[in-house]
Amino acid sequence: MPQEFPPTFDGLLALCAHLRGPDGCPWDGEQSHESLKPMLLEEVYELLDAIDGGKSEEIAEELGDVLYHLVYQIQIADEAGQFDAEDVVGGVRDKLMRRHPHVFGDATVSDSGEVVARWDDIKRAEPSNKDKGTLDGIPRAMPSLAYAQALGNRASKVGFEWDDFGGVLDKVREELDELQRAETPQEREAEYGDVLFTLVNVARWLKLDAEDSLRMTGHKFRARFEHMESLARERGQSVSDLSFDEKEALWVEAKRVVG
Repeated sequence: MPQEFPPTFDGLLALCAHLRGPDGCPWDGEQSHESLKPMLLEEVYELLDAIDGGKSEEIAEELGDVLYHLVYQIQIADEAGQFDAEDVVGGVRDKLMRRHPHVFGDATVSDSGEVVARWDDIKRAEPSNKDKGTLDGIPRAMPSLAYAQALGNRASKVGFEWDDFGGVLDKVREELDELQRAETPQEREAEYGDVLFTLVNVARWLKLDAEDSLRMTGHKFRARFEHMESLARERGQSVSDLSFDEKEALWVEAKRVVG
């Protein structure tokens, strides 16, 4: 049986078709584009975790899971007569060649910045994008920090931007002042969102990824807090029963161990 499904893209397509076929798995046969969405999202996050962990075998495994979900979506579409693997692969191949004229044509570029600028120009000139606005195509379902950064990046490309980094920091202070003055829950929510959005623009100006930065800080907090709980247990204590000063002392101790 394994020889029928070689370790190739086509082999994976064949395996997926078999699983969804009459001699396959009832669960696999019942899935749709929509039902697989939560699982695909989860697999992508597991891949991000693996990349953060830096272990190549885990990255390879999670890439395989994501790849299979993409194959799954292609197979479902193929069965419905919507599109097939050749449409998907051919479409992205043509797009990549069209948007790299400095590689596959006569154009020349001086650096990667010019590559990005030309990519955007070529993309906007494509028939499917000619009538689209600057922010069209940014998925609303993105994680909120990544969504905010994508909006800021796209808007800046048409000149909607501060003159310098000092202007961004001034905007942060302005938004913090407005948050402090907010009185109703609705006002606080709106002003808090404005603070976060402006801080995302700080990350953009510093050439940082806001989503990665906050994820890294979250991992650091988790490691320190778990170590703090471990220290408390070793001493027959519960963090919840400690005074504020005792918690603070334990936190400082954990920080010395967990950088």
